[in-house]
Amino acid sequence: MGTQIHATENYRRVVELVQAGAVGPIREVHVWVERNWGGGDRPREVHTPPKGLHWDLWVGPAPERPFHNDYVPGPKWYKYWDFGGGTLPDLGSHFNDLPFWALGLRQPVTIEAEGPLVSPEVAPGSMIVRWDFPAVDKRPAVKMTWYQGTYKPALVREKKIPAWGSGILFIGDRGMLLADYGRNVLLPEKDFADYKRPAPAIPRSIGHHAEWIMACKTGKPTMCPFGYSGVLTEANLLGIVAYRLGKKIEWDASEMRARKCPEADRLLRKTYRKGWSL
Repeated sequence: MGTQIHATENYRRVVELVQAGAVGPIREVHVWVERNWGGGDRPREVHTPPKGLHWDLWVGPAPERPFHNDYVPGPKWYKYWDFGGGTLPDLGSHFNDLPFWALGLRQPVTIEAEGPLVSPEVAPGSMIVRWDFPAVDKRPAVKMTWYQGTYKPALVREKKIPAWGSGILFIGDRGMLLADYGRNVLLPEKDFADYKRPAPAIPRSIGHHAEWIMACKTGKPTMCPFGYSGVLTEANLLGIVAYRLGKKIEWDASEMRARKCPEADRLLRKTYRKGWSL
């Protein structure tokens, strides 16, 4: 999976801090991103595909639709439900990666979301998603909340922590740990002035792309193999399902279904366009 930041040193140091108990047992995580790519409606105009683009192949198993420049080139295609899920499945793969790794999270048991009125065509620019993860071994249950676009955690809005544009905040029994792609800080800083950070223990990555090449050649798994990245993707996409349904869902990971919620099936399993079925 393309979680490039998983291969960087900062994420490794954050994982070590969490797992060393620097801020105590963690029961809450807040993740927020500024990006708000979403909103709008389906384009009505019909454009001519650029030379070299086979539009039918690009659409693939999604429902057929005429070409528009808003789809290709560029990243805007992913805001359309037929092609993607908006900002959460994109940036969630990078930002939610850190709490998943540090806390050993797997499938959530409940998911709920809120945001603007659900569009039949496009993902929202701003939204909030909440996942509940069960306690495992010595780790307590964890509630993780995602904010994108105009939404921010209360601690950020109230200026009780540094107002980073995007970030991951671990709230423990003895303090907080704030991180993003390239930095991290223990909060309140005065309480951790004399804290001795654990010695680096997670090996340095040989490089995101180099890990993939090595896995192809040797069969040795990358640091973010399918067994890990698949579960992370599952949780992110369940946030989209809860948002589009407009209700809290209980997730049965063994059956890959939402309990007592048959209406979720249409979002969990797509009908492929004729000629593209598996």
